[in-house]
Amino acid sequence: MPHSSSLAIVLLCLYINISFLNALDGGGFSVEIIHRDSSRSPYYRPTETQFQRVANALRRSINRANHFNKPNLVASTNTAESTVIASQGEYLMSYSVGTPPFQILGIVDTGSDIIWLQCQPCEDCYNQTTPIFDPSQSKTYKTLPCSSNICQSVQSAASCSSNNDECEYTITYGDNSHSQGDLSVETLTLGSTDGSSVQFPKTVIGCGHNNKGTFQREGSGIVGLGGGPVSLISQLSSSIGGKFSYCLAPLFSQSNSSSKLNFGDEAVVSGRGTVSTPIVPKNGLGFYFLTLEAFSVGDNRIEFGSSSFESSGGEGNIIIDSGTTLTILPEDDYLNLESAVADAIELERVEDPSKFLRLCYRTTSSDELNVPVITAHFKGADVELNPISTFIEVDEGVVCFAFRSSKIGPIFGNLAQQNLLVGYDLVKQTVSFKPTDCTQE
Repeated sequence: MPHSSSLAIVLLCLYINISFLNALDGGGFSVEIIHRDSSRSPYYRPTETQFQRVANALRRSINRANHFNKPNLVASTNTAESTVIASQGEYLMSYSVGTPPFQILGIVDTGSDIIWLQCQPCEDCYNQTTPIFDPSQSKTYKTLPCSSNICQSVQSAASCSSNNDECEYTITYGDNSHSQGDLSVETLTLGSTDGSSVQFPKTVIGCGHNNKGTFQREGSGIVGLGGGPVSLISQLSSSIGGKFSYCLAPLFSQSNSSSKLNFGDEAVVSGRGTVSTPIVPKNGLGFYFLTLEAFSVGDNRIEFGSSSFESSGGEGNIIIDSGTTLTILPEDDYLNLESAVADAIELERVEDPSKFLRLCYRTTSSDELNVPVITAHFKGADVELNPISTFIEVDEGVVCFAFRSSKIGPIFGNLAQQNLLVGYDLVKQTVSFKPTDCTQE
């Protein structure tokens, strides 16, 4: 979502009940993450069927891709632009700000480099169903002056107030949703269901007084997990060693299992089966770019073509995104991969009832979907994707290939990452993958 240099396509959005494991002893901590369509989410709609929820998730995924526009991936002098629909988050995060702590529910986004929330007085805010944070009631809230190093470090998203020396931020989304307010410091509290909590004083936040657009009424703002200087990851860096990881349990399964998000020592991915690939940094862009060389369907290797993202030498040609449901590929690459997958499956072809996906089959049981393992060949890391990660049931007895073509992207989405422990080490600049039963984590 928002980013200090005009970006946001990756959405890792979490509704989190946080339990810390030796956090104060430097051992790191883990959190439970709940999909927005879980019955435990405030976004849950009990009147929807499972297949309606699948269709809505695919629609959100496609909307994000279709609203992404590469020319917006450049720094602006005073505005950060996100070309994504502002409400299209897959997960949510519960945390607290202020003294005394005030609970907030926000979208978490690996493509965003700022934490912002709605604040009183609301000059022009969207209709939030939960209470709105009033900074005047907090003992630890403080606005930042324009002369501060922090304000200068995010100058592409910050500007100076004409009335005083306070640093202001502005974020504009691709659907013209926006947030504007004061860049401030405040105590951030992450707490667990057993009553324990850990406080992070003087955390930089955006206190939004003017927020309008397609934001969900149940939540308040964004929590950025990107690589910029004021993202949550960057601000916790000394505590977590630049490491976080997640393990996504299969979505839309009957088990409704929760997933895990880990920080610090708890986020180390190692052991048998672990493979790692470099993160390719790009100036002014906080996405996590990887280099994809090819896909394999069984023994059939399909080389990956050029990408609008890649640097010279073909490096950094795909974004890894834990909030986008589908894996998005350029048209030619998708068609080559689809053809190879279709050649390997001997089931009846049918249409997707929702018209979102192109390669669909009639099946009477999950066991009937006999397809070769698809391998994503990242630079230095071959990641095997099992059928549960590459096909999704969109209707009773209908499964579809969970990849899609687009002029936007490419994006390695969250369905492809199911049952993988995915670790980010921002010191070593690597992403690691390890096959894992995430329902058991």
